[in-house]
Amino acid sequence: QVRLVESGGGFVQAGRSLRLSCASSGRSFTDYAMGWFRQAPGKEREFVAAISRNGGATRYAHSVEGRFTISRDNANSAAYLQMSNLEPEDTAIYYCSAKASAYTDAAFYTTPSYDYWGQGTQVTVSS
Repeated sequence: QVRLVESGGGFVQAGRSLRLSCASSGRSFTDYAMGWFRQAPGKEREFVAAISRNGGATRYAHSVEGRFTISRDNANSAAYLQMSNLEPEDTAIYYCSAKASAYTDAAFYTTPSYDYWGQGTQVTVSS
């Protein structure tokens, strides 16, 4: 069992930055690729970013590439999403997720087929 707890959401103006954190507890953090998804009101949950078990590979949705950076700290069982140049379209609940993976350098998990999810953190961007 893995427990994920997100933090760092909030209300910001367009163009500003936020850093989301995801603290993991339970089973070995390094057994899991990590992902961030988001869900806006009335929309389906969508992929934002993913990072491999060893942190060496990352993948981003086109809508956030160049603005968001995913990272992880395996020593402290945490993942992060640095969001820069935020836009009103980024407003959503952001979810951290973990997927058991046999590959240490795979970050191709872009569908919501993750094994564990956090409760989400709200990000609101005003224009």
